[in-house]
Amino acid sequence: MHHKMKTVIIGGATLLAAAAVLAGTLNQPAGPAAAETPRPAATVQATLPGLVPASGEPGLPGLQSAKPAKGRAVQVKGPFDDRFVLEQPAFTATGASGTIRITSDVSDLLELQVLAGFYDEQGNLLGTGRYVHHASEDGHSHIGPPSETEKFSIPVPENLRGKAVSAAVGVPVLVNE
Repeated sequence: MHHKMKTVIIGGATLLAAAAVLAGTLNQPAGPAAAETPRPAATVQATLPGLVPASGEPGLPGLQSAKPAKGRAVQVKGPFDDRFVLEQPAFTATGASGTIRITSDVSDLLELQVLAGFYDEQGNLLGTGRYVHHASEDGHSHIGPPSETEKFSIPVPENLRGKAVSAAVGVPVLVNE
């Protein structure tokens, strides 16, 4: 019985202390400090139904239907075609190459990706390769008229060497100032 009595007394004391703390909190004066207490913000929906987030590297749908002639490199349509000119596209057994000349108002080329599709004798797409240009942090700035050129070379992937006979290239990413 003595043990039960201790438990009841300790339990009762704990209950009284909790009630005192709660009463003290509830009886605080409503002044400027109370008005400054932030209220929970409304939630913002960060996803949209039916919208699938992007994954992987950007592609070019035109690579599926391009059928370049043997020994040639051709351009496929991309989202930035109005901002550059593809000059001297070429294909050799080792890869695709050319020069991208930016024609939009530009001071610095920040990001560029050139995507190449490689094709067999029948014009079937065998695989792709990618050239990526990232702006360097060396303080380079463009001076003069708005023109920027970037040479690219995209090697035929090792597993396609000897099978690829042509290429199609396009630009899925172009960011400039």
